[in-house]
Amino acid sequence: RGAEGDRAVEIHAVDDAPFSALVFKTQSEPHVGDVSFFRIFSGTVTSGQELFNATRGAPEKAGHLAVAVGRERVEVPRLHPGDIGCVAKLRDTHTNDTLATREHPVRLPGVAFPPAVVAYAVHPAVRGEEEKLHAALQRLHDEDPTVETRYDPETRETIVSGLGERHLEVAMARLRRKYGVRAELRRPRVAYRETVTALGTGQGRHKKQSGGRGQFGDCWVRVRPGVRGAGYRFVDRVVGGAIPSKYIPAVDRGVQEAAARGVLAGYPMVDFEVELYDGSYHAVDSSEMAFKLAGSLAFRTVAQKCRPVLLEPLDEIEVTTPDQYLGDVLGDISARRGHILGTRPAPDGRGTIVRASVPQAELHLYATQLYSLTHGRGQVTRQFRGYEPMPADAAQRVIEETQRARAAGA
Repeated sequence: RGAEGDRAVEIHAVDDAPFSALVFKTQSEPHVGDVSFFRIFSGTVTSGQELFNATRGAPEKAGHLAVAVGRERVEVPRLHPGDIGCVAKLRDTHTNDTLATREHPVRLPGVAFPPAVVAYAVHPAVRGEEEKLHAALQRLHDEDPTVETRYDPETRETIVSGLGERHLEVAMARLRRKYGVRAELRRPRVAYRETVTALGTGQGRHKKQSGGRGQFGDCWVRVRPGVRGAGYRFVDRVVGGAIPSKYIPAVDRGVQEAAARGVLAGYPMVDFEVELYDGSYHAVDSSEMAFKLAGSLAFRTVAQKCRPVLLEPLDEIEVTTPDQYLGDVLGDISARRGHILGTRPAPDGRGTIVRASVPQAELHLYATQLYSLTHGRGQVTRQFRGYEPMPADAAQRVIEETQRARAAGA
């Protein structure tokens, strides 16, 4: 069965039915390019036939058709239902796409790939080969959709994920052997945040005189903690023209620029409010730039007095485990600074589902450990839950590690 438009349709594995085939594998080959392997479910296809990629709505043309015989390719003029064939240089076709005809654009259910369970940051071994690495990773994903990549703008790292450590090691070996790109896998950075936990008041004053027109900006601010998840809020309470209204947005920009750099370990600050309530200006020397610098200075000065803390990202995980391993699973979650949110019987009655909140920093390679704890019978899903303050000792370790890494130029 397949889908045509919004309705399910039944297809028949006979020659005179409309053509439909599923691309189950894509392979890149030297001097040939991408080769698409497909299985025909209905109809026939001949070399040179016009096709339609029903998944992407793109026209394609079948060039020379072939079947694989061992390592060899044998060209054939026509393929029939049940045949497995291959064709090179389809422009817009990828693994799990359906090839059909424009008149009957049926979409076949694709292969359900297992979700990735292990993730690493991937870096080129040779500086300057970032673009080459990204192109090779895309080709690798086309060949093996279980190797997934994404760019994390928070940590400025490319993250590669797969079905296990060995899976990714093999993938990196293929990058080196097939595409000439040497890559290194590293533990991904964690996107920490900073915030304030107390009220503080202070001044930011920027004054510079070096001949000619000077620079002058002066502002007083109150910084107070906000509700978790509320983000940043700027409040203008200036009265009596102490700061001209045209300079108020500049103070706001200065505060935001300073907050983006943090005051503890350089991580962005969140969930706080800044109230601008007083200041002064000079009729000649004041400017937007001067007040932006004053706002930045005011925030950094005050935030350091507001008991700043480090926030860590938490994931909510659901672990399904046989009951005989439940104690080991719960103990392992606790050892990772996790908090158990609840348990319930598995739907099939053959185990328990544990719901817990765990710091992301403690979940690296967790799926591998769970596999070991449950002898391959445990499963885990995870999704982002939010940010919470870190314990002081753990936060201090992160701050020191971050400072060492930045001093080393990492």
